[in-house]
Amino acid sequence: MNKKATPRVGQDIEKAAELIQKGELVALPTETVYGLGALAMSDASIERLYLAKGRPSDHPVIVHICQPEQINDWACDIADDALKLAEAFWPGPLTMILKKKDSVSSKITGGQATVALRIPSHPLTLATIEKVGSGIAAPSANKFGRLSPTTASDVDREFGDEVAYVLDGGSCDIGIESTIVNLTGDTPEILRPGHIGKAAIEKVLGKEVRSRFEEADAKREPLESNNIKESVRVPGALPQHYAPAKPLYLVKSNELAPALAKLKGEGKRVSVLAFSSAPSGYDAPWLVSDRNAPEFAQKLYSRLRELDASHCDCILVEAPPTDTESLQGWAGIKDRLTRASSPAPFLPIL
Repeated sequence: MNKKATPRVGQDIEKAAELIQKGELVALPTETVYGLGALAMSDASIERLYLAKGRPSDHPVIVHICQPEQINDWACDIADDALKLAEAFWPGPLTMILKKKDSVSSKITGGQATVALRIPSHPLTLATIEKVGSGIAAPSANKFGRLSPTTASDVDREFGDEVAYVLDGGSCDIGIESTIVNLTGDTPEILRPGHIGKAAIEKVLGKEVRSRFEEADAKREPLESNNIKESVRVPGALPQHYAPAKPLYLVKSNELAPALAKLKGEGKRVSVLAFSSAPSGYDAPWLVSDRNAPEFAQKLYSRLRELDASHCDCILVEAPPTDTESLQGWAGIKDRLTRASSPAPFLPIL
């Protein structure tokens, strides 16, 4: 009689922690997206993590901890700004870049002298980190460069038995990756926008915070030319990232109809994510976007996965607002969509 297979998906915290301690990969729920967890202190586990994701070795990962005082296990020369932000936003969707201690392996830092730290707020993952007794490296639980997962089933479909276990914490509340702020220089700098915006961080610190995304409206050209290679490398900073398998074209509201006509004229079946309803008789998937930024973000990856899985040739997305009043709430969303998009020869790049 064959032994019954152990379920790959469940809510067993003890099992998740034990597997991570043994060097296995376990997908973990967070408030942002699901992460692929590995024991951060184990070089062998980290190498396994990079291999499973197809992640370049110079692309650092975020170490997830469960208590603010654990910053001292990973970082040195910790600025007062870090302590203020930890008190204000942890547990939560904020990652801090700090100078790493000599004992921290370069495997998790991409060979840099900095380390990325965060305390997630999901109770299952916090409990798992506590039981493991050490930090867990957990980049998004997807193949490198692809759409991040926001449900356990997303992870299971993408990795199958490459992952020992998927801790099912339901759908992610926020839906896009954490804000990353670099605290190693004279002026704090947001290196990846997210749910926590520039204004909120400035309010806590009482000082100016640099954000090339909110200052430049997250346009593709500045992102590629603004000394990315000379600054600290962080997760999700490549020009092309968070992408579906099918081409995604990001267009302004007034370009949606002509772009759709052009693509359909070429015989392409086009799936659409837009703020308006589908025209009468439209014969391909058309999803209506939320006009509220947090709700849009929470559903973004699940909707893009749905459109990517449909019988279409490409995906057309109506861009979020870019006016000054609206930008702050949409900066992280615009960043993800810009990186997910493919250049279209018939459209200007946003």
